[in-house]
Amino acid sequence: MSPTAPLRSPEPGRPAPPAGQDVVIVGAGVAGTSVFVQLVRALSRQAGAAARTVRSITVVDPRPVGWGLAFGDDDPLLLCNSAAEVNSLLAEDHADFVGYLREHGWNGSPRDCVPRARMAAYCRDRHTGARAAATALGIVVRQVRADAESVGARTGGRHRVRLSTGQRLTADAVVICTGVRRPRVPEGFAGLTAHPRYLDSPYPSERLRRQTRPRSRVLVLGTRQSAIDAALLLCRDGHRTVMTSPSGRLPSVRLSLGAPPRDFPSVERIARLDPADPLLEEKVLRGAVEAVRLLSRRPLRRQTSTAPDPVQRLREETALVDAGVCHWPGVVVPLLEAAIALAPALPAPRRHALMARFAWFTGYYATAMTVVNARRLLAHFATGALRLAHPYPRSVVRDGDAWRVEWPEPAGTPDRFDRFDHFDHIVNGTGFHQPTLHWSPDGKALRLKGAADGAGAVEHLEADLRVRRRPGARPERVWVAGVGTHVRVPFANHLRNVARQARQVAEEIAGG
Repeated sequence: MSPTAPLRSPEPGRPAPPAGQDVVIVGAGVAGTSVFVQLVRALSRQAGAAARTVRSITVVDPRPVGWGLAFGDDDPLLLCNSAAEVNSLLAEDHADFVGYLREHGWNGSPRDCVPRARMAAYCRDRHTGARAAATALGIVVRQVRADAESVGARTGGRHRVRLSTGQRLTADAVVICTGVRRPRVPEGFAGLTAHPRYLDSPYPSERLRRQTRPRSRVLVLGTRQSAIDAALLLCRDGHRTVMTSPSGRLPSVRLSLGAPPRDFPSVERIARLDPADPLLEEKVLRGAVEAVRLLSRRPLRRQTSTAPDPVQRLREETALVDAGVCHWPGVVVPLLEAAIALAPALPAPRRHALMARFAWFTGYYATAMTVVNARRLLAHFATGALRLAHPYPRSVVRDGDAWRVEWPEPAGTPDRFDRFDHFDHIVNGTGFHQPTLHWSPDGKALRLKGAADGAGAVEHLEADLRVRRRPGARPERVWVAGVGTHVRVPFANHLRNVARQARQVAEEIAGG
C-alpha cells in the first residue's frame, strides 16, 4: 500500500474494517515492534466482540522493521550485550526469543549473547506474524518509510503526525518508540565533527569500513560499549587502533546480562524504600551486597580484579569468568529492575543524585562486556593491533587529511606514547544522547527531532506513560515506550522493561 493511500474496503470474503481507532507507532525497532505485536495480541483476544477498538495501525520508520540503531547491523562481530533469555518482545513469555532461535537452528545456551542481526530478524519475523493476524481481524496495517517530525496536539479528539516527506497522518492514538540517534560530541571536539575523517559513531559498521582507508591508524574516543565495538571492527579489518577516554577504564567482564538465577529479598526491598530516607543510597548498596552473598560465599572483591592497569584487569576478570567464579552478574538484572521500580517515587533531583552516586556501578558493572568480546580485545592487545591510552588527549587539531594529537605527560597506559601523535581517522565511541521530546513554543505540537527556540522539554511522564503539556494537565493520547521513558525511569533500554511498557501501552489502547 502506498504511504499516502486511503484505507481501502476489504476484499470480498474478508471481515469489514472495524470501527475504531487509527493508531500510529513511531519507530520500528525493538520497542515499536513490541508494541505492535502485543497490541495485535490484545486485539486478538477481543475477537468476537461487537465492536473492536482499532481499525488501522501505521508504523512510521524509514528503516525496515527491526533494523534500528541498536540491532540493525548484519556484521556478525556485533553481539547483543544481554543474554538471549532476556531479549523477548513479549512481556509474558520470556522464552520467545530463545524459541525463535531454536526454530531457526540455533543450539546455544539461553544465557549466550547472539549477533544483533538475529534480534533484528526476530523482530521482523514476529512483526510479519502479527501483521497477518491483524489482517485476519480486518485491521489495516502499513508501514510508512519516513521519519516522524512532530505530533500535533489533540484537536477534535485526534492527532496529526507530521512526517519528513511532508505527509500528515491522522491518528487517534500515537506511540513514540524512537531510540537513540544523536551521537555525543566528545570533550575537545566541538567544531571538529564535520571533518571527513571523523566518524560520529561506529554504526553502521558498513560505513566504518567504507570511510576508513586500508591499514590506517585510528583513534577511538571512549572505552565503553560503543568504543569496544569500534575497536573490534577496526582491528579485525587490519587497522592499528588506540582507545582513549578521560577515565581510561574498560567495563568489567561477565558471561552475559542474564535472567535472575533466584529471588533476592534484599533487592526486592529496594523498590519499597522510603524516597525521603537519608540513608537511601546506603540501603541500596547494602541490598546489592547481600544479594551477591546469596549467590556465593566468595567475597565480591575476589570476583573482580583490582589491578590498576586496565588491560591486566581485563585479563584477570576474563580468567575469573572462565573459571566459573564470577557470580555478581546474577544480581544485575534484579538491581536494574529495582531501580526502575524505585525511581518514579523519587523527586527528579533525588533520582539524579542517586544515579550519580552509583555511576560507578552503571559504567563498570551494569554495562559490563560479554566475555566473548573480552577475549577478542585481549587478542588484539596481545598482537599490538590495539592499545589503550590514558590520560585523554590534551588537544586534537586537524593536520591536512589527518589528525594531530597532543598527549599529556605522562601519557599511555599500559604503553607510553610520544607527546605528539598522528592518526588517519578518529571514531567517536562515546555513545548517544537520550531522546527528548519538546513542546513547540505555542504548545500545539510535540517535536520529536530537536527543539525550536522557546520549546519546552518533556521532562516528566506519569505511570500511564502518556504525554502531558504540563504537570497535572489532561493526558494526550500519545504514549512513550522504550528509551524515551528515561525521563521517568533509569535503564530505560533494559529490554525486559521495554517489553513490559509495550504491553501496558498496548493493553490501554486495545481497551479503547
